[in-house]
Amino acid sequence: MTARAVSDDAANGPWVLGAVCLAGLMMPLSFTGPAVALPAIGRELGGSPVALAWVVNAFVLSFGSFVMAAGALADQLGRKRMFAIGVAGFALLSLVLGFAPTVVALDLLRGAQGVAAAIAMAGGAASLAQEFEGPARTRAFSLLGTSFGVGLAFGPILAGVLVETLGWRAIFLAGAAIAAPVLLFGVPRMRESRDPGAIGVDWPGLFSFTAALGLLTFGIMQGPQDGWGSPVVLALLLGAVAMLALFIAVETRVQRPMLDLSLFRYPRFVGVQFLPIATAVCFVVPLVLLPVRFIGAEGMSEIEAGGLMIALSAPMAVVPFLAGMLARRIPAAVLSAIGLVIAALGLGWLAAVPVGTGVAALALPMLVIGIGTGLPWGLMDDLSVSVVPRERAGMATGIFSTMRVAGEALAIAAAGALVVALGQSGLRGVAGEGAGARVADAVNALAGGDMGRAEALLPGLGRAALAQAYGGAFQAMLAVLVAGTLIAALVAYALLRRRDRRQAVDHAEACEA
Repeated sequence: MTARAVSDDAANGPWVLGAVCLAGLMMPLSFTGPAVALPAIGRELGGSPVALAWVVNAFVLSFGSFVMAAGALADQLGRKRMFAIGVAGFALLSLVLGFAPTVVALDLLRGAQGVAAAIAMAGGAASLAQEFEGPARTRAFSLLGTSFGVGLAFGPILAGVLVETLGWRAIFLAGAAIAAPVLLFGVPRMRESRDPGAIGVDWPGLFSFTAALGLLTFGIMQGPQDGWGSPVVLALLLGAVAMLALFIAVETRVQRPMLDLSLFRYPRFVGVQFLPIATAVCFVVPLVLLPVRFIGAEGMSEIEAGGLMIALSAPMAVVPFLAGMLARRIPAAVLSAIGLVIAALGLGWLAAVPVGTGVAALALPMLVIGIGTGLPWGLMDDLSVSVVPRERAGMATGIFSTMRVAGEALAIAAAGALVVALGQSGLRGVAGEGAGARVADAVNALAGGDMGRAEALLPGLGRAALAQAYGGAFQAMLAVLVAGTLIAALVAYALLRRRDRRQAVDHAEACEA
């Protein structure tokens, strides 16, 4: 390589890093923004709680299902090319989303946007790995992680401002505005690279896995609406089981599987998978469902709800970095378990706060949840590759990413369904058995953040009674999240601690030598 080429690569490095980090900023904004906007979307476009929930879930499911296939395509077709295609597709779909006429159209477009996001992030991360080496690569990926943290921290308040000043459609149009400089200034300065040994994508595995995840999520969401014994719900759940069985059969037979199931023979690797499950339960579920409660039951504006969400998400911009420093002295299993216990305590504290108590009473437990979650959040990506042989690190990362996003989608769906089911049970006791159909519709309205519609359906109860009934269901759901977080923390610690103890013994023996 000539001196001029080396100089050009060095000059282009910051542009490439900035482009990938800006693309990384789009992902959490696309996740947190629509969660704040759901009540406004429901007021304009209507739609059932299930249809509205798919505005978030469609993006998460498609992103999680396609991220590994996107990585394989980037290796085969070119990392720069796939990054450019992903960002361009994301920008185009963001523009179209800004003019979506119905909730169904919004859901379908969000699913496509999740695929574009997976392509962009797979190509972008691989491009960073090619552009930088050694300590520079570590710093580059740290900045990419910081971009995610900033998006999580400030996405809700930005979404609240956009919804209240320009309308909910501005959230999606903002995604196109962010993507534009990536395409104009970053992509032209990126180098193209490929993996000469890449042999394609495991399409049967991709389709069967996506079908299993989608059917299971839809079945969980539809259960409280139609009844768990209804033919539709049973067909969805049985279909999910059948697709999962097909996926396992496919993955044990193909040459290069999407998910190498043999990695689950490593107990420590299984333990790592419980960390994203725990963080999905204790952090991602509140991140998505709390804005709806604040706007609907608490009567806050979108800006107020988004501002309050900073208490939950802001620690993600700082605590994961501190966790990496603490891990030099404290075993990762211990540190992760401590963080999850702290998060569970915060959830329990939040569950004890009734509707209408005040902002300060809500903000403090949310801050505790964010701080606790930040500890395992900053460690689990590295753990996912450190607990398996080095030559299998790439597959381990892919499995971890898939489990992470799939767990988030299922946790959101299950928690939302639980709130609806508990809310219907509580309101029937107040409104009487004769109001069964109207109670179901009223709870669905509350689950979408539409208090006005709920009042119109049950005018005899009043806003206060409706808010208290929904708040009680939400508090009970939070109590379930506490139990889920603690169970996941216990399992993860039990499976990970042997490795930590062995590392401590090895370190002590090395010091003695």
